[in-house]
Amino acid sequence: MTQEKVMNVVLAGLGGQGVVKASDILADVAFRAGLDVKKSEIHGMSQRGGSVATDVRYGTVVNSPMITRGEADCLVVVAPDQVEVNRGVLKPGGVLIEPAVLANAPGKLPAKSINVALLGALSTHLDLPVALWEDAIRANLAEKHHKLNLEAFAQGRAAAEGVSEGRIA
Repeated sequence: MTQEKVMNVVLAGLGGQGVVKASDILADVAFRAGLDVKKSEIHGMSQRGGSVATDVRYGTVVNSPMITRGEADCLVVVAPDQVEVNRGVLKPGGVLIEPAVLANAPGKLPAKSINVALLGALSTHLDLPVALWEDAIRANLAEKHHKLNLEAFAQGRAAAEGVSEGRIA
């Protein structure tokens, strides 16, 4: 797979919501697609529910792991109260994916798999094969969590596929 343009994705939320795990999965998907991947993490008081943000950049050649404010192609926010805090990282016309998009999910999502469901929504905006997402979910989570998270991923995709414009809000 070739990705001439570097894709910039920011994932944000609160400590304990699986933001870092979600970014690990995204980075793994891009790596499995044969792309150069860089990732960075910013932890506030994450162990106490403080802000957490990760930058994932991938493409043919990526020189830096950090995304300049206002340059993110996609922003995935796990905690609704972190949307406005992080909105400034998005470039004009960038894609915002927040928990509200999951209101259209076909089933009830357990809170501990919201991060993976939001990755499902994100996956509808990225040119990365679904099979690689599923492989990365299996590789990054314990086997006992595979079924639940693969279902959450599929529900997130289904919820996002109904949105017609390039922006999910």
